[in-house]
Amino acid sequence: MDKKDNMPIWVFLGLMNIYTKKGALVLLSTCILFGLICVPLAIYEMYTVDWSWVAMMAAISVWYWLCIKWVDKNSAWQ
Repeated sequence: MDKKDNMPIWVFLGLMNIYTKKGALVLLSTCILFGLICVPLAIYEMYTVDWSWVAMMAAISVWYWLCIKWVDKNSAWQ
């Protein structure tokens, strides 16, 4: 994605190599799916898998979602 003049740096860094909304939604859904897969692993293998993966995927998913919303609102998709 090309950086627009009014684009915040957090949006540009979040979607730096994503050029379409479809690509951004695939990235978001992959993060959500991986986060959901980590939940039963963290429950089943209490001592080998850490809950930090679930928290990290949740935070990254929220970041991508906010980036997509900003780009939608400001019509910056190619």
